[in-house]
Amino acid sequence: MKKIFRTDEAPAPIGPYSQAVSAGNFLFVSGQIALVPSTGELVLSNVREETIQVMKNLQAVLTAAGTDFENIVKTSIFLSDMAHFQVVNEVYAGYFTKDFPARETVQVAGLPRSVNVEISVIALLPDGN
Repeated sequence: MKKIFRTDEAPAPIGPYSQAVSAGNFLFVSGQIALVPSTGELVLSNVREETIQVMKNLQAVLTAAGTDFENIVKTSIFLSDMAHFQVVNEVYAGYFTKDFPARETVQVAGLPRSVNVEISVIALLPDGN
């Protein structure tokens, strides 16, 4: 059985998808971009600030589902340019301290709203969610 998770602390979906869906003990979080939930504005001043907003959005969805970064088992990072890898990786590393999740990072031809970074995750849910 699946369960849908939604929070106003992360951007509302801009298409026919959910912020997150659980199946069993797994939480599948849709790709997050640097939209500020309260204003709908994009953070595009630089890749560091953009990535920080992406991680804040992921954190909001994880919190709404009752889990956190420690329980992430897989991340997918999509970049508009692999030249952004070092900066994105530095910000990303600040959210993980040990037992790192599996991950892939790929450069893509384009991302929604012409952003530079999109990240999706798969996390474990505590029992009872």
